[in-house]
Order: sequence, then structure tokens, then C-alpha cells
Amino acid sequence: MGFGESTRGHHLTGFSVQEAFDAYEAVRHRLPQTRSTELNYRQADTLEDIAHEFDVFLLDAFGVLNIGDSAIPDTPDRVRSLTAAGKRVLVVSNAAGFPHATLMEKYNRLGYDFAPQDVITSRATLLSELNGQSDLHWGLMAAPSAGLRDLEGLKLSYLEDDPKPYETVDGFLLIGSAVWNEARQAMLEATLQERPRPVLVGNPDIVAPREYGFSKEPGLYAHRLADRTGVAPQFFGKPFANIYDLAFQCLGHIDKSRVLMVGDSLHTDILGAREAGIASALISGYGFFAGHDVEAAIIKAGIIPNFVVSRP
Repeated sequence: MGFGESTRGHHLTGFSVQEAFDAYEAVRHRLPQTRSTELNYRQADTLEDIAHEFDVFLLDAFGVLNIGDSAIPDTPDRVRSLTAAGKRVLVVSNAAGFPHATLMEKYNRLGYDFAPQDVITSRATLLSELNGQSDLHWGLMAAPSAGLRDLEGLKLSYLEDDPKPYETVDGFLLIGSAVWNEARQAMLEATLQERPRPVLVGNPDIVAPREYGFSKEPGLYAHRLADRTGVAPQFFGKPFANIYDLAFQCLGHIDKSRVLMVGDSLHTDILGAREAGIASALISGYGFFAGHDVEAAIIKAGIIPNFVVSRP
């Protein structure tokens, strides 16, 4: 299939793959800057085929470990095989909307047995920035049903339908958009136009692959408010270096030439790996580009992975 063609049903965002790709391209000026025209990537069937070249594997979650609430076939066994071979395997995910314990429960349910310290999230990256700022009052974009574990030390007010928190808080934390809507977005943009304040984004993703299409993620709304208000959000998570710095802290002294980032998105996983100075592998058979012409997308974006791998 050509890039942008699909046999899938309707996407939750209403975006086609082409439209989702174009949405990332439209905000390239806010992402780490790198472009290349040299197509020098290698192809492989699975991570097993290139495992001998690396000591550390950093795995994205959506599109690599799982699609929505389903594990990608054979991937739990692949992770166990890599670990048994002496490889260090970490999750590096823009999963900001859920507490760490909730993510661990999910991964266990899907058949993964990661240690808690080996799951590095954009939520944790954001919290590391907020350390020592407990005196500030933050307006929170998040689903109340997810709970506030990990966030107990912060003064927070949910951003819902009451305009008062939008007007009174010191800044805004955008970590989960499951219950966000256009009316709330309009209130957020209006209050920022009236009185600009910091906007910290715990999930830079614009979309995420689910079982039946793409979900809208906080990055979508953050870039929109930046375009409309002139307020420049501060992003935490891929493709920005801060989440990789947190992963490197967890790993300790390592040879970066032996570290591989594995993901399904050019604009988050692969671009982020280039920013961090490590190798990258783009999963082509699942996630963002499943069923699409990956090479056409790589050429158009100028974001070149080291490998294109059919499946984890």
C-alpha cells in the first residue's frame, strides 16, 4: 500500500495515518531538529536478528509491547528471550496518564515481568522537573478515574467544566486527555490568552495507536494551544532528551553505541533516539505504520532509523 492508504476502519481521532503523520510534520519546529536524505537503514524480521549488536533495548509501549489492551503477539516471549541472553530491557514510554503502579499491573496482565525501576515514563520525567515546586497550584488535564498516585505531593485542581480553576491556578499540567473535550480546550486557550502561565506537557504524543484507530493525546492539544495563544509548552517525554536522560540515569555507565531504541513512530521514538545519540529501530508491522509504506514516510520526514523491523 502507498503511504496514507489503509484498510482499517474509522480512527478514534478521525485521523488517517497520513493526517496523523502530517500533524507531526506541522509541528516540526517545536521538535528536535534533524533531517537526513540518506536512506541507509537495514531491515530485519525481529529484534532477535539484531540482538547481538546491542546490550540495552529501550522499548516503546504502544505499538511495540501492546496495541491498546492487547499484547503484540510473541512480544512477551521476545522480551524474556532478550533478558535471558543478558540484555538489559527497559520500557521508555510517553505513558503519563496513569500511575506507575497501574502501568505495572497492566504489563503484568499482558504477560510482561518488568521491574518497576525498568519502566521509564514521561509522567516520571515530568515529576522529576516538578520536584521542589509543591508550593505552586497546578491545573491538571487528566482523567479523575486514573487517580493521583505519584502526584500526591502537588497542589492540583482538575480541569473540568468549572472555569474557576482555569482562572486561578499558577500553571497547567497536561498528562491525560481521555476525558478532554473542545469546550475545555476553549477555556484553557482563553485563560492563557488572558493571562499566560506555564504549560507542562507530560505526554508529547499527538496520537497513539489503539485497537481500532488513533486516540487523541495531550500533545495534540498542547500544540494547538501554542498555535492559538503563543504560549510555548514545555514537553516531557519522547522525542525530547529529558526522558532519555532519566533512562540513562537508571542504566548507569553504559556504552551508548550498544543501546537501541525500539518504537513505531518516526516523530517520537526515532527522532528521540537521534536526539539522545543512540541507535533506533522502527517497527513497521504494528502500531503507527502497520499496513503502510514505511519507506515513503521515512523519506518524507527525513527521520532515518538504523533498522526497520517487521515485528518486535
